[in-house]
Amino acid sequence: MFDLSFYKGKKVFVTGHTGFKGSWLCKILANAGAEITGYSLAPTTNPALFEIANIEKDVNSIIGDIRDLNYLKKVFDEAQPEIVFHLAAQPIVRDSYKDPIYTYETNVMGTVNICECVRHSKTVKSFLNVTTDKVYLNKEWNWGYRENEELDGYDPYSNSKSCSELVTHSYINSFFNDMGIAVSTARAGNVIGGGDFANDRIIPDCVRAAIKHENIVVRNPFSTRPYQHVLEPLYAYLMIAAMQYEDKKYAGYYNVGPDDIDCYQTGSIVDVFVSKWGDNMKWINKYDGGPHEANFLKLDCSKLKATFNWKPHWNLDIAIEKVCEWSKCWINNEDVRTCMDKQIAEFLKEGK
Repeated sequence: MFDLSFYKGKKVFVTGHTGFKGSWLCKILANAGAEITGYSLAPTTNPALFEIANIEKDVNSIIGDIRDLNYLKKVFDEAQPEIVFHLAAQPIVRDSYKDPIYTYETNVMGTVNICECVRHSKTVKSFLNVTTDKVYLNKEWNWGYRENEELDGYDPYSNSKSCSELVTHSYINSFFNDMGIAVSTARAGNVIGGGDFANDRIIPDCVRAAIKHENIVVRNPFSTRPYQHVLEPLYAYLMIAAMQYEDKKYAGYYNVGPDDIDCYQTGSIVDVFVSKWGDNMKWINKYDGGPHEANFLKLDCSKLKATFNWKPHWNLDIAIEKVCEWSKCWINNEDVRTCMDKQIAEFLKEGK
């Protein structure tokens, strides 16, 4: 069974380390004793988990643009990593409609750039590209998509991530297979967790409304999404990267999502949040039309379960409870690093 102690003393390179998922990933790696170099733009939200939790003390933090190959390669070569996690991305669907060029430049050429760094490296043994469940051609099926389904995301964000997958596949076939580098992609569903301050995400919207004592505005209460706590996919990423480092047979393409029972309509997840938060909160339906977004989307994670004997640690009820716990810790000016450490420890204990 995978043990996080694998990462003790390992040199790890993380792109997108200042983001929500990147900050949690760096905290786990730091707790495990890894030597981390992070490369990312400055945090894009205010407030930002990276700053609130002082993640910079855990990482050799380099502020740079993933589109800048020359600078990225300079930093990468100096770090001489053994393991690479590629999280840097423009991750918001609605923003991709507003600025598709930037979205494609970041999500596609950013992947090309990190693949080039790995290709020219003499130290990398394991590389994981993190994409999304939205890479699939969405046919509004009632069953989950498997890893061999067609890749063809609809909107610029989803499509750019489909392209990121194809870039990775091409580099595997053209270069990495002959180099002994183990490479995987991980397609994760929607994540929630303490410290997510992004726009156009339902749980951050809930927290913002709670702080202001306002009603929660829900723009599409009937869309169905697979929700999971952020620690779920991060643990899976760490597991995949470690296992393929030890044995290349584990390299491949993996869906990372919750069990079917935790595929909730947006309105239902807000109901759970309201019940956990208390304070007589309410939500209102304000469907705004908006750009196209899938109504129904879920993943079949049988491959991840069969390959690694993996299973989700926390159901959605517990996940939202942990979001509320972290958020109230932050609101009350308590030490959020301690809260993160506590939740990480509880999560790992649950998995044993």
